Amino acid sequence: MAVIPPQNMPNFKMLLDQFKNTRSQTLELVKPLEKEDYVVQTAFFMSPPKWHLGHVSWFYEVIMSKINPSYEFHSKEYSKIFNSYYQALGQPRDKAKRGILSRPTVQETLDYFFMINKKVEDFLSNIKNEEDFLLFQLAFNHEYQHQELLVYDVQNLLADSYHPVKQNNAPIPSPVEKNAKMIYGGLFEMGYPGLDFCYDIELPEHTVYLNSYLMDTFPVTNGDYLKFITDGGYENFRFWLSDGWEKIKKEGWIAPMYWEKEEEQWVRHDFRGKHKINLNEPICNVSYYEADAYCKWAGKRLPTEAEWEKASSWNESKEIKTVYPWGNEPPNARHANLLESHIWSPSVIGSYPEGKSHYGCQQMMGDVWEWTSSDFVGYPGFKSGFVEYNDKWFCNQKVLRGSSFATPIASIRNSYRNFFRPDERWMFAGFRCVTDI
Repeated sequence: MAVIPPQNMPNFKMLLDQFKNTRSQTLELVKPLEKEDYVVQTAFFMSPPKWHLGHVSWFYEVIMSKINPSYEFHSKEYSKIFNSYYQALGQPRDKAKRGILSRPTVQETLDYFFMINKKVEDFLSNIKNEEDFLLFQLAFNHEYQHQELLVYDVQNLLADSYHPVKQNNAPIPSPVEKNAKMIYGGLFEMGYPGLDFCYDIELPEHTVYLNSYLMDTFPVTNGDYLKFITDGGYENFRFWLSDGWEKIKKEGWIAPMYWEKEEEQWVRHDFRGKHKINLNEPICNVSYYEADAYCKWAGKRLPTEAEWEKASSWNESKEIKTVYPWGNEPPNARHANLLESHIWSPSVIGSYPEGKSHYGCQQMMGDVWEWTSSDFVGYPGFKSGFVEYNDKWFCNQKVLRGSSFATPIASIRNSYRNFFRPDERWMFAGFRCVTDI
């Protein structure tokens, strides 16, 4: 976690407001659900909504126990059920079996959620030092992550049977020209440069050397990807990594997740129901293997995360880094399609010209996460800020950058590092290409 100077320490009211807003947003996501929806686990990779509610609440208990060693958890049984992967806190249940338990009931889990609210509010009134503040900031950001995971899971569970509390129309896109932007090489300071919260994996800032390269202005679209499919992309082993080829054969993949072919027409099934593929939307729900195979077919490659971060954050003329692609101004509806946009799908390319980076790359935030070629490992000089949170995953994971239409505004920044296994694709992931020069 980042170190925050005393002058940036928020007061009790600011902390309390952030906590209340975070919990309200979680409740808004589950409000449209019927009780039967809360307990269903559709696949091994997703979690039932009830589990998410219990887990984010339990995590606040973990934080309170770190601040006050004499803190007593509400229930040993709840701790067993809602622990995700923290070995130090007991033996976690198999993730694939989170949906087999009917108890605690949905109502008991909601009661637990509200009971924890009261406990946290009491705790926050006694926060006096930077370390305790940072622990709660971690808990808030942990809940943001689960809000996004909850949206992934609800789409897999319900698709268009889910009726969100708020839903807005996507913006009207501006005319676009698909090209690539020159990103000049040289030394680049990679990592989080600010003074607010960040995860330990975004630190420390460190110097990397990059060759010059061309970064595509936009993410790869459905139309682009359809050409790959039509050209036999899923049938030609030459485009695929060995593990990826084995995966698509074993799973029978012939297109991105949620794509179906009906009467020779490709359709996608998501929050909008079954609908004709929009050729101008960023490709979504593809694995690293699929992203890498497309790039090889197209004669390009995936960017490294350092290349992605420079294209998103570096202002060449001022020789400074910015927190967001467009600068340091906090995100709003003009910049990106995020959870608070309430659009519930990727927006077509050209929808957010005001969110472009200093180099002119567009939609680097929002819509879809973007795969990079980088392995998820600690930066040089990495120090863990919270045991078993991030660093235990430094193996067999690939880094994604940016954010998606399900990412809360408070979570985004150019230095944020997401990570998933290369075969996973239920999350809202796409990619953009780079070309060597």
